[in-house]
Amino acid sequence: MYKINVTSHFSAAHNLREYPGLCKNIHGHNWKVRICLNCEKVDELGMAVDFTVAKEWLNNLMEELDHKHLNTIEPFIELNPTSENIAQYIYNRLKLMIDIEGVSVNEIEVWESEKSSVVYSE
Repeated sequence: MYKINVTSHFSAAHNLREYPGLCKNIHGHNWKVRICLNCEKVDELGMAVDFTVAKEWLNNLMEELDHKHLNTIEPFIELNPTSENIAQYIYNRLKLMIDIEGVSVNEIEVWESEKSSVVYSE
């Protein structure tokens, strides 16, 4: 089994509904996102997944979130746009994008700041 990782980032605003502190107010982050893919085998070139392909999947997802007020887009109109929920959202969206046999999502890591991240996997 191979695990392929690529990272990217997006900038966006959000606010946490019913949060008892300052994060209830609109504010922004420069989120860093790492996707980890499970790959069962390599192709004839010796590659599990071309990094270019994995980066394209991730960058397409980042475009959906970049420079948005997350509370105004699905599924965050009702779901609090926490780092945990963002990681799960990216995981579920990425699962739908993968079209290579033997490749699946292992985990998603989302950093809200340089020192704080969350990892989501099923």
